[in-house]
Amino acid sequence: MPVYQYRGYRNDGGAATGIVDAENVKVARLKLRKEGVFPTDVVEQGQTSARHPEGSRARATHTLGRSAALTSNDLALTTRQFATLLVAGLPLVEALGVLVDQAEKKPVKALFADIREQIRGGKSLSAVLETYEKDFSSIYVHMVRAGEASGALDQILFRLAEFLEKQLALKNKVTNAILYPALMLIVGVSVLFFLMTFVVPKITAVFASMKQALPWPTVALMSISRLFADYWMLVVGLAVGGVFLAQRFVRTDSGRMAADRLILRLPLIGDVARMVSISRLTSTLSTMLASGVQLLDALDVSKRVMNNRVLEETVEGARQNIREGETIADPLKRSGEFPALVTHMIAVGERSGEMEEMLRRVSQIYDGEVERVITRLTALLEPIMILVMGVLVFFIVVAILLPIFEMGQMVR
Repeated sequence: MPVYQYRGYRNDGGAATGIVDAENVKVARLKLRKEGVFPTDVVEQGQTSARHPEGSRARATHTLGRSAALTSNDLALTTRQFATLLVAGLPLVEALGVLVDQAEKKPVKALFADIREQIRGGKSLSAVLETYEKDFSSIYVHMVRAGEASGALDQILFRLAEFLEKQLALKNKVTNAILYPALMLIVGVSVLFFLMTFVVPKITAVFASMKQALPWPTVALMSISRLFADYWMLVVGLAVGGVFLAQRFVRTDSGRMAADRLILRLPLIGDVARMVSISRLTSTLSTMLASGVQLLDALDVSKRVMNNRVLEETVEGARQNIREGETIADPLKRSGEFPALVTHMIAVGERSGEMEEMLRRVSQIYDGEVERVITRLTALLEPIMILVMGVLVFFIVVAILLPIFEMGQMVR
């Protein structure tokens, strides 16, 4: 059933825009009237595409006013549903029609409606998906193209769904592990800033009026609190400016490389970052090779999911060496960036002809290792942060109480 995009007005006079399914334009207008919408413009999605020569992706983005319709959750769920429909024997266009009908979000409904109309016009699914680069990654497009070439698109989509779900679970695991310590850090810093800026100066003002020698912790506390109280705007400005400049620096090629190299060298955090990158690489590469994507193309696409420029450059160098006739394991081993376990298992996979299986096992090993290290790191961070906060609060309390004790001794 065609999908029409409309503009008009509601009964209350407010503007109304959206999409509607109908057999033709007349039925679409009648359907909108029953819903209390008076349409001024009703255009079929396919016709909208035909009117503009600048390409369907640009048209869709302009029409919908969005950068991406699909979230990671939406993409994983929709891919599994799509694969299930194709396994059930539905033709491609009809399966896309089911996705359009069951989509609850208007941008998602419009996205799949436009994809369906372009496929009706004679394009392949991979060619259409390639124009939606913000919704479908290059990994997705390559695997769909391989599925079309092999005639096993439904099975490839099932693999894609499993891969996307696994990547999403890993991302959520890392995010959840970082969220609690980050929240504790923000709250702790905010409380200390408030104490040093507004509370401590009022208390230490009494000591300043005594005009007598004060203990060094009290002097240090008064100096720090005076700095925060008198120049708190400067402190905040320097902090915000530092973060802004750091972000600008990291966005450059040299800055990104330096930041990623620093992350890999940090204790514990560097180990987690390396393991997450290796897990992403091996999982993606295994899925793409099992789907029939050529090795060099699979490496070119897989390196982009690592999210670390140092490791990406290492994989790219290995890819160039492979093009010249080397194995995968040797250049990775020479780089020193990949653990011996990874290069050894890849070498075994190359010799046995079971590269996909070995990469899958490496991914499973590092998924488990990431979970174990994150659990341990989270368990360590909480008491460490509590200890640091306790030490700082203890210093503030001691610095305030010491002059009071001295005053009591003088009175005696």
